Amino acid sequence: MATAKQRQAAKKNIKKAQAAWRGMSPRAHAKAQPEGRGRVKPGTTGEGEYYHIEVRRKGQFTSFRTQDVGKKGGVQRVAGRRPSGSWADQKWLISKKDAHIQNGRLVPDTKDAREALETLGSKPTRISGDRFKAKPRPNVPEKAKPTAAQKRARLSNIKKAQAARRG
Repeated sequence: MATAKQRQAAKKNIKKAQAAWRGMSPRAHAKAQPEGRGRVKPGTTGEGEYYHIEVRRKGQFTSFRTQDVGKKGGVQRVAGRRPSGSWADQKWLISKKDAHIQNGRLVPDTKDAREALETLGSKPTRISGDRFKAKPRPNVPEKAKPTAAQKRARLSNIKKAQAARRG
């Protein structure tokens, strides 16, 4: 049985702790927990709106930018900026409306999703929940450039410029 003095000290300690807790940020709250309050990684629960296909580790980049590819909200490219200043794909987000999982594989349902999956260097393999991992698109050596696609694009751009110049 606690004495009156002990009860009074306990009440005082509780008030101190509550005051300290109110003055903390959410991050400080998490740090103060003995086991920490872990944040669930996006895509691990399987409850989100997108399938996450990681192409490169997040630690390789300093900042990120998300870009819509195709129609709004369908396929998104998460680009990361490296310390050197160059940009590269960090991961792809494919809407669950544009693809589905069949036998542990990601199967595209729309043209945009199919094109995004074709740009990858390998087929996405499932990690957990809605998270997948794939290799980045293949690096084309300089001696193989310009590629046939680059030549076609250059010719079409020249034709567009000539047509615009004519009037």
